[in-house]
Amino acid sequence: MRSEPVLPLQTALINGYAMSYTEYGSGTPLVLVHGSLSDCRYWKSQMAPLGKSFRVLAVCLRRYWPEAWDGEGDGFSIEQHASDVLEFIDTVAGGPAHLVGHSRGGRVALEAALRQPDALRSLTLADPGLPLPGGDDSRGGFRQRALALIRQGDVEEGLALFVDTVTGPETWQRMVPWFKEMVRDNVGTLFGQADEQPEALTPQQIGTLKLPTLLIGGALSPAPYPAVLDALSQWVPHAHRVTVVGSSHGMNLGNPRAFNGAIDAFIGG
Repeated sequence: MRSEPVLPLQTALINGYAMSYTEYGSGTPLVLVHGSLSDCRYWKSQMAPLGKSFRVLAVCLRRYWPEAWDGEGDGFSIEQHASDVLEFIDTVAGGPAHLVGHSRGGRVALEAALRQPDALRSLTLADPGLPLPGGDDSRGGFRQRALALIRQGDVEEGLALFVDTVTGPETWQRMVPWFKEMVRDNVGTLFGQADEQPEALTPQQIGTLKLPTLLIGGALSPAPYPAVLDALSQWVPHAHRVTVVGSSHGMNLGNPRAFNGAIDAFIGG
């Protein structure tokens, strides 16, 4: 049975915000950026295995747990989160870092890489949440529908709708207790995310990436993630692509051995 370390929550002042994070291991910094309704706890299956080779730092983005945000006020945006990640790398990681982003966190990580590539040693995007130019997201405003359910008091139904849409039918029902607790703790961030309309990055913008880039997808991930990775594979010709077998969107939890091995082989090989 796999044993996972219980890591203390640390805090650093980042762009005027008390950003929480956990840390494990030593050596070259490896920064992990979570996606929607998540926080540093999402990476619990990565900390010790990757910490054997790297100084692993898992952040809690602005407005996510442990802050209990109610959706009031600003500071929730891809741009702000990318700025915070870059400042975190500079002040806490202490220099250029390997950067890993999952889902919405992949969009944050990509924004950071395009803005300040010299801050990074490599970029890993796991099923990144990117709107494609000219693309039409067939999921039909699921964020707004999930938020509407939550606002009327149907929190479990709203969270189930969100999680099942991005990961697959009945995922919420199968989720373990700690994961559901993490999602509930971050329910307020949907107020910020539902109104987000990040500008679609063009192939020309993404094509300027010269960093070593790893693209990771789940073999069972639903649309639009496979199409996003197909596009990125074309736009970043030097990128290396890995598919995690037997797993959907949460591939780092569904098959952590394969996920961790892909990252270790790519940036440590």
